[in-house]
Amino acid sequence: MIDDASVIELIHAHMPDARVEVADWSSFGTRDHLNVTVVSSAFSGKTRLDQHRMVYAALGEALKDGRIHAVQIKTSELE
Repeated sequence: MIDDASVIELIHAHMPDARVEVADWSSFGTRDHLNVTVVSSAFSGKTRLDQHRMVYAALGEALKDGRIHAVQIKTSELE
C-alpha cells in the first residue's frame, strides 16, 4: 500500500514540475491499484509510450517492492 503523497514524491523526484493526480481503483481499497495522471513539461517532444516509460521509471521502486501492484497512466505535456 502507498499513499498519494508518496506517489507524488516519487514522480516529482524525476519530474519536479509535474502536476500529479492519484486515485485508487482497487475494489478493496488496498491502494495498490492506481490511476495516475501526470502533466509535465518533461514530456515535451516525447511519444506517449516514452511518457509512460518515464512514469514507470519514476514509480519503479514502488512497483518492485509491491507497494504498487498495477497502475493505469495518463500523461500530457504541460503547456
